[in-house]
Amino acid sequence: MSRVQMLEVEADGDGQRVDRWLRKRFPHLSQIRIEKMCRKGDLRVDGKRVKANSRVEEGQSVRVPPIPDEGAAEVRGREYHVSDADAAMIQSCVLYKDDDIIVLNKPAGLAVQGGTKTNVHVDGLAEALKFGNDDKPKLVHRLDRDTSGILLLARTGKAAQWLAKAFQSRDTRKIYWAAVAGVTRPKLGTIRYGLVKAGGHGPNGGGEKMYCIHPNEVDATKGAKRATTDYATINELGRRVSWMALVPITGRTHQLRAHMAEIGNPIIGDGKYGGSAQVNDGDGWGSQLGGDISKKLHLHARSISFDHPSTGRRMTFTADLPDHMNRTWEFLAWDIADAPADPFEEQFE
Repeated sequence: MSRVQMLEVEADGDGQRVDRWLRKRFPHLSQIRIEKMCRKGDLRVDGKRVKANSRVEEGQSVRVPPIPDEGAAEVRGREYHVSDADAAMIQSCVLYKDDDIIVLNKPAGLAVQGGTKTNVHVDGLAEALKFGNDDKPKLVHRLDRDTSGILLLARTGKAAQWLAKAFQSRDTRKIYWAAVAGVTRPKLGTIRYGLVKAGGHGPNGGGEKMYCIHPNEVDATKGAKRATTDYATINELGRRVSWMALVPITGRTHQLRAHMAEIGNPIIGDGKYGGSAQVNDGDGWGSQLGGDISKKLHLHARSISFDHPSTGRRMTFTADLPDHMNRTWEFLAWDIADAPADPFEEQFE
């Protein structure tokens, strides 16, 4: 067991998530233990509490609590094993790969990282995405478990730093597609409600939910963060349901889901923010359409644009809709070919 250590973030760690930064120095640490350190406040950056996904900057001081020796069972836990079926599944999700990056179309229902009762997740399955490298690719952003679509991984430390900074500086552009209850007016707009977290009642705060507050109240509300979402209507069916393009200008937890529910247009299938028992009858509320429409979340990370970490060339990738959203689009007679690549660049009549 080591003692408390004060470690300085060097240049190669600038922009990394604190959990990745820590595991690079202590490879035997489990993700679960790191998250526990964060929850208890034992792991601190410049004296402040952090989350596992917080980013560190060059020159910052990281307080690392006593860490058991590498052979300690409590740290090592069981080795993550990727079955042949899971390896084939995650490899089938690869849309693109080169020496620096891997682009996935993540299935709905697959968690990005592990947690309580989550044994299969992208971070673990990344062992099957080495493709000849010694190290597995690194996550550079996240999607909710029930959100499908584009997920970007870095194959080198340099690429991870580049992409982390690109996300922080908002040089990347992500466009989501969603089916939402009712119709929005105007058809093109921006939502600026702040978000504040209310802890859940499950283990370790499971089931937590974000609440919207007026932009004028953000600075005076403890724990609140500003959040901005651009939206554009691609198509609609009467006043009952709309096909939306959503761009998260900021990247807050559950931002798109909370924002759309706040303006009265919850995402179809979103029981947390739209109410699992509510049926949308055309008044712009209720997260279920009923009938043959799937009750799964209708939110999909459709595309991402970013500068390549080695070449600097602008790249754009698009992910096909998951099966349950495809069936909904077919049922509503929405043609994907009718959607512009970037609806925010189009003029709506």
